[in-house]
Amino acid sequence: MKTRKSLKKRFKITGSGKVMRRATGQNHLRAKKSGKKIRQTRKWVEVSKPVAKKIKQLIK
Repeated sequence: MKTRKSLKKRFKITGSGKVMRRATGQNHLRAKKSGKKIRQTRKWVEVSKPVAKKIKQLIK
C-alpha cells in the first residue's frame, strides 16, 4: 500500500508509537482568544486510539 502523503504531512508518530496531530484553532478568529489559549494550540495533541490505528495503516 502506498503512503498517503497528505496524512504523512499532518501527523507524526512518536518513538513510543503515539500518533500526534497539531491542535485546532490556529488559523483565524484568534483575536478573541486569550494568549493562553493561543499558546496551548501550538502544541501537539495525541490522537484517539481507534483513529491512530487507522492513520498508522495509511502512513506505513
